[in-house]
Amino acid sequence: MGWATLLLDLLTPEEEQIDLRTRELRFDISRLAARLTAAADWLAEQSDTAELPLAVFGASTGAAAALITAADRPERVRLVISRGGRPDLAGDALRRVLAPTLLIVGERDPQVRKLNESAAAVMRAPVTIELVPAATHLFEEPGALETVIDLAAGALDRQLD
Repeated sequence: MGWATLLLDLLTPEEEQIDLRTRELRFDISRLAARLTAAADWLAEQSDTAELPLAVFGASTGAAAALITAADRPERVRLVISRGGRPDLAGDALRRVLAPTLLIVGERDPQVRKLNESAAAVMRAPVTIELVPAATHLFEEPGALETVIDLAAGALDRQLD
C-alpha cells in the first residue's frame, strides 16, 4: 500500500519573514492548528482522499498543531507523528487525542525529551517515545533523519493498514 502526502507550510511567506525577525509566529499554536485542521477538513471533502486514513506529522511547534488537529478531528486522524516536537504546547488537547502517537526525539536533546515525556504522561492515547541515538534537536547528525524516516514509515505501516 502507498501513501498520499501533502506538505504544508503553516505560515505564509510573509509570516515567515516576520517570524525570522520576531520568532513569535511559530509559537502561535492556535493559528498553526487552525490551518492544519482546515487542511484535514479539505482532504475529507476531496473525492480521492475522503476515505483515506489520515496521519499528521509535525516538527517543533507543528507537533502541537498536529496534536490539536487530532484532538479536534478524532474521527479523521488515525496517527500523530512528532519529530523534535513540542507536544506540551498542545495544552488541554493532549487529553483529547485518541490517535496513537509517536514522539521522536533526539537522544542529545534533553530539554525536548523531558517536554515529550511530560506530555506523554497526560495523554490517554497510546504513546511511544523513540530516541534517535546521538541526535540533537535538529537531527543534523549523519543518519539521524534517515532514522526518523524509518521510524515514521514503520508507524505508518502499522497504523494505516
